[in-house]
Amino acid sequence: MNKTINEASSSFESKNRYTDTMSPAFEPEDINKKNEPDPSTFRTVIVIPNYNGLRFLDDCMAAIDAQTVTDFLTLVVDNGSGEEDRIWLKKWHEKDPVRRKLLLNKDNLGFSGAVNQGINWALDHDIAYTLLLNNDTKIDPDFVKSLEKKMDSDATGRIFALSSKMIKMHDNSVMDDAGDQYTVLGWQFQRGLDEPSSLQLWNRESETFSACAGAAMYRTSAFKVVGLFDENHFAYLEDIDVCFRARLYGFKVLYCPEAVVQHVGSGTSGSKYNEFKVRLSARNSVYLLYKNLPAFMVILNILPILAGYLIKQLFFFKKGFGKAYFSGLMEGIRKAKSLKRAKLNEVPPMRYLTLELKLITATFEYGSKLIRKYTAKARG
Repeated sequence: MNKTINEASSSFESKNRYTDTMSPAFEPEDINKKNEPDPSTFRTVIVIPNYNGLRFLDDCMAAIDAQTVTDFLTLVVDNGSGEEDRIWLKKWHEKDPVRRKLLLNKDNLGFSGAVNQGINWALDHDIAYTLLLNNDTKIDPDFVKSLEKKMDSDATGRIFALSSKMIKMHDNSVMDDAGDQYTVLGWQFQRGLDEPSSLQLWNRESETFSACAGAAMYRTSAFKVVGLFDENHFAYLEDIDVCFRARLYGFKVLYCPEAVVQHVGSGTSGSKYNEFKVRLSARNSVYLLYKNLPAFMVILNILPILAGYLIKQLFFFKKGFGKAYFSGLMEGIRKAKSLKRAKLNEVPPMRYLTLELKLITATFEYGSKLIRKYTAKARG
């Protein structure tokens, strides 16, 4: 969920193979084109989007090389980084062109555009699983093995995504993400954020609304049904959006605590809050509602949704980003109708009821999270 961003590219309108076709102008330079890896030897492709992330790449790649399984290919999609990044990546690729693939984009296509290129490669080559990974991460040695094992155990093929146990890079005793939830307020939140990683709650498997795309495995074939990441999002909330659609279509998302990864956080955007991030997150929150909720569910939840937007407007006003948040909301309202909605008329009515209950449950879960947070602060 930590994004590959570039403010100058935020207006880019893109397509992907399982909705429309990508313009030839945005086709990446394929470093492996003359020596394509043999896809039959791989069960998983690790897709890493990169935008000027050179400072993270040594640690990230060393952790990948230390995996206890070798049945995967690492595919880096560079989003128009500077020359130093590209030189490093070309040397990295040359050391093992059989198990490494490099795509170089001339422009920054955003997180969604970059990972879609990787997913399309996995689809074209019938790779069973696609693992999306931020460049500011270090995965444990059994990371890939644990996720593959869990996916393999699903005989029905209904697991769309597995969210990993993300812990803080600077302090492994603190959680970063245990899967993401979505509430009737229209808010997304990270399960476990800033809580002790030793809590039993974060060390047992559970269902979650969405996987954090910063370190998550997806069933590649399911993208043919669900569609890819919406590139209109560019960055932020696109992982919630794709998992929202997956749930509407009958798939499920699980949290897999055996797969542990250390995460820096905001490695590309550089800060928790900035105008670009606040504006896009606000805009994309409107996109989420328009694309994935039928009118009757919007009407049913209109009061908590409006309350959620009002609270966030006041919050960001206090933080100095009130104008950016409001601008994002207005942009979302203006552009939402141009977006492709989920196939809402094909969703069974009982699934909507289940979804509503999950949103309500997640809202109470968020309340419990706040209680734990402030109780811990009061103690000391």
